[in-house]
Amino acid sequence: MIPVADAAAFDADELARRRGGTRVSVCIPARDEAATVGAIVAEIDTELRRRIHLVDEILVCDDHSGDATAAVARAAGARVIRAAETVPSHPTGPGKGQAMWRLLAASTGDLVVWCDADLVDFSASMVTGLLGPLLTDPTVAFVKGTYARPLVDGVGGGRVTELVARPLLSLLEPELATLGQPLGGEYAGRRSLLETLPFPVGYGVEMGLLLEIARRHGTGVIAQVDLGIRHHRNRPLDELGPQALEILHLALRHRVPGVVAPDAALVGPDGVRGVTTSELPPVQTLTGGAVRAS
Repeated sequence: MIPVADAAAFDADELARRRGGTRVSVCIPARDEAATVGAIVAEIDTELRRRIHLVDEILVCDDHSGDATAAVARAAGARVIRAAETVPSHPTGPGKGQAMWRLLAASTGDLVVWCDADLVDFSASMVTGLLGPLLTDPTVAFVKGTYARPLVDGVGGGRVTELVARPLLSLLEPELATLGQPLGGEYAGRRSLLETLPFPVGYGVEMGLLLEIARRHGTGVIAQVDLGIRHHRNRPLDELGPQALEILHLALRHRVPGVVAPDAALVGPDGVRGVTTSELPPVQTLTGGAVRAS
C-alpha cells in the first residue's frame, strides 16, 4: 500500500530553506476557468512565490478557452502560455494531457506541480504538501494528492474513479489502486522523471502517467499526500462517458496490446462521439527554441 502523508506535516518556510537551488514551477491547465483560476494563481503568487519564496514560477496553459481565462490568470500573477502557440510542431487541439505536456515543456522548474483550475477555496498548503515528499525524501519522484470530495461524491473518489479507474488498477496494478485519488489533478514530480514520459492527450493522462511510472520504476517512487477537502465543479454524467472511455482505452492499449483498436468512439442512443486516444512524445525528445514559448 502506498503510504499517505499529511500535508500539514510539511512547513512551507522549512521547505523553502531546504530546497536550496532547486527550482519549483506550479503549472495549471485551464479551459474556460475564468471564474476560479485567478484566486488560485493569486494565492500561490502571494503566499509561496512572494512571501515564502518556495515557488519560482506560476504558469497557466490557456487550453483554447472561450472566456477570459488567460487575462484573469495573467492579472493574478501567472505567466500564461497558449496551447495553440506552445510547441507548435505538435498537434494543438484541446485536451487536458496536451495542456499539461506543453506546461512541462514551457516551465523551468526541477520540480513541477500541477493543479486543476476549477478548485474552490484553494489553499497554498496544497502545493506545499505536494512538494513536501520531493524535498524531504530523495527516493520519491512522483507525488499524488488525495482528498475528500464532500459535495456530490461523498468522501471517496469521483464517479469515474470508483467505477472505472480503481477496478482497472485493481486488475492491472493493484498497488496503484490503493491511491485515494488516482485521477486527481493535483500532483507533482521531478523533471528528470517527467520529461521521460509520454503524455496521453486527453483525460487519460493521470492513468497513463501512473501506469508508465509503475512499469518503468515500480510504485516505490510514488508517494501520496492528504490535502484535506477538495471543492470543485462537478461534471454532469453525460460528460463522464467519454472520460471513462479514454481511460479504459489507454489502460487496455498499454497493458493488453492488440485488444482494442488504435482509435475509439463512445456509441450511444444519441449517436457516436469520438474520444482522444493519442499520446505526445516525452518532452526530452523535443528540440528547438520554440519549446518554451510564452
